[in-house]
Amino acid sequence: MRRPTNPGFNEAEAIEKAKAGDAIAFENLYGLHKRRVYSLCLRMTGNTAEAEDLTQEAFLQLYRKIGTFRGESAFSTWLHRLSVNVVLMHLRKKGLPEVSLEETLEPQQEDGPKKDIGARDNVLAGSIDRVNLERAIENLPPGYRIIFVLHDIEGYEHNEIAEMMGCSIGNSKSQLHKARMKLRDLLKQSKAEKAARR
Repeated sequence: MRRPTNPGFNEAEAIEKAKAGDAIAFENLYGLHKRRVYSLCLRMTGNTAEAEDLTQEAFLQLYRKIGTFRGESAFSTWLHRLSVNVVLMHLRKKGLPEVSLEETLEPQQEDGPKKDIGARDNVLAGSIDRVNLERAIENLPPGYRIIFVLHDIEGYEHNEIAEMMGCSIGNSKSQLHKARMKLRDLLKQSKAEKAARR
């Protein structure tokens, strides 16, 4: 049986009530922020099952740590940082393969399955371009993808990324540059494959 939520809570009230242990207030915070947290986890991992697990883990962490939120930044910013840290800790435990600075930008698996993208529909062109971009981001090597998502999508600065990832600012900049180059190549390849099928 689903418990009723109180739509009368604004976010600030829900935060204070959740700090005091109010489960319904916490459920309201979950409802307000779950999609953004899931989206962040999915972009960073490129895996829906991992993103679902990490979203749950992020909200478990929130439940444990909400008492430490002091309001020095927006709650969404604080939750976002907490979620990024949950994903990064997971990736460290998982043993994320590091991408060396000398790695070539050539695809590593020539015989891997090819993505089959349908013919262009002018009405849906923007949606298809977005899908192509999302697929290209998913196909970036994990180290490149994380730096790209943190910088170009989530808006973190290189010094923040370097601190989170435990690398130098120069390494962050280099990885971002290589990620953008790889992404450009993947998008060109996708466009060429579509043109060849026409």
